Amino acid sequence: MPSRLTTLFFPGPALDAPTPLAPADTVAGRSLTIVVAIMTFLAALCAGGAVLVANASAEWRGEAAREATIQLQTGKGRDIEADLKTAAAIAEKTPGVHSVRIYTRAESEALLTPWLGEGLDLSDLPTPRMIVVELDSTGPADLDRLRLDLIAALPDATLDDHHLTIARLGDMARAVVLATIAIFLLVLIALGVVVASATRAAVAANRDIVDILHIVGADDALITSEFRRRFLSLGWRGAAIGGGGAIGFFALAQLLSSQSHAGAGADQMQAMFGDFALGLAGYGLILALVAGVAWLTAWLCQRTVFQYLKDINS
Repeated sequence: MPSRLTTLFFPGPALDAPTPLAPADTVAGRSLTIVVAIMTFLAALCAGGAVLVANASAEWRGEAAREATIQLQTGKGRDIEADLKTAAAIAEKTPGVHSVRIYTRAESEALLTPWLGEGLDLSDLPTPRMIVVELDSTGPADLDRLRLDLIAALPDATLDDHHLTIARLGDMARAVVLATIAIFLLVLIALGVVVASATRAAVAANRDIVDILHIVGADDALITSEFRRRFLSLGWRGAAIGGGGAIGFFALAQLLSSQSHAGAGADQMQAMFGDFALGLAGYGLILALVAGVAWLTAWLCQRTVFQYLKDINS
């Protein structure tokens, strides 16, 4: 039987297949592939989640910025329907207003259902009446003028341009994205620790071969290139599995989201993440992450081997 050193330098058809210096199709190699796949999957989920939240936040703020609401309080002896028509007429004359819609009493009461629950009789309560003002997307509306005109005609009218809601949505989205980025970085750090440990274990397990290679004149670059090539292969394999799993997860989530729109939980998930559609940019980000994880695996392996060889040679 040829030695491992012989097969490393003189592989050929008459000899057995050379035993790789770094782990490939071994228990250690398969374990590292599984770890890289899991880490890549988690990192891709974090990246995709950040993209979904950022896109949903932009959509929320865009919708909120295109609308304003006028609120009138009801009371005994007040002709609320006439006041609603007056407020709507004032809004229609305001520059930058595209359309105006008066909510019926039933529609106004329905807005309280998420907080008060269903089945309550709200007929005896002074439920405020709402007017939805859709703003023109071609230019800014003169909301200051609208507010002054409303106060002059109806002193108790309230105009809400949703600026507080927009600011809160933006703050919440930024907080979620920052938390997701922090988790993403922690996953990459954990991946680096695992790869470095696996590399040192592989070099230590082949210490005798490394020493013999040094004796016959092999330099550190030759030894490192062998480890880098093997770990790059393992990195590509694990990253592809993890990235493919993440792409499948988001595709399945989008399919289920498009088929299920019933229930408060589904509505909240859709409000937070939209329809789970990453788009080409999101899927491209996951593919870039796959390549980045494979490169990171090889680079960490190279740095670890160089440092280990430096330590054993000193």
